[in-house]
Amino acid sequence: MSQPVQPPNQPQQPFGGQPVDGNPYAGQPGQPAPAAPTGNPYGQQPPAPTGNPFAGQQPGQSAPFGGGAPFAPAPPARNNNIMLGVLVALGAAVVAGILYGVIAGSIEREVGYAAVGVGFLVGFASSKIGGSNPAVIGAAAVFSIGAVYLGQLVGISMVLSDLAQIPFSEVIGDHFGTVTEAWSQEADFMTYLFLALGAIAAVGGAKKAG
Repeated sequence: MSQPVQPPNQPQQPFGGQPVDGNPYAGQPGQPAPAAPTGNPYGQQPPAPTGNPFAGQQPGQSAPFGGGAPFAPAPPARNNNIMLGVLVALGAAVVAGILYGVIAGSIEREVGYAAVGVGFLVGFASSKIGGSNPAVIGAAAVFSIGAVYLGQLVGISMVLSDLAQIPFSEVIGDHFGTVTEAWSQEADFMTYLFLALGAIAAVGGAKKAG
């Protein structure tokens, strides 16, 4: 006995309709089918907090409250260091110049190594505090020239004090014009060379400290 022939274009069950062949995951009409379990019980859970409130930000995203990176480091106080270095150069020049003058006046002659030592001390001390800034190095060189000049005046004053048999303080205080005039008359090539050596040594001392 033959089977009945099915009519053509038989309507099919729409996708996502009633359960088909015992498939419990087939969706209801008009609803998306739920995803099948993957076997990982933690697959659908959100990531655990890391304790960093900025961990979820994208690269380049600004920090909250409209600011930049939180806890930005403060810029170093460069200007304060420069001014302090210049002041140290001035103080070192005065002290070194007086010591240089005492040495020169005691032996009644100038020593080139002493002039180099004056410049080196001024440059090293100033750059140690103020860094290798050109302003600090330039100030050290200028103050070193002044220190050597001051030492030469102190040395001449000590010699005149011995010759005139008057106190050193009186020579400096009451006859300072005579001292500078004597320096001008006695100045020669070596006198100016010592001034230049002081400046050169100051630059070397600053680079050594930096």
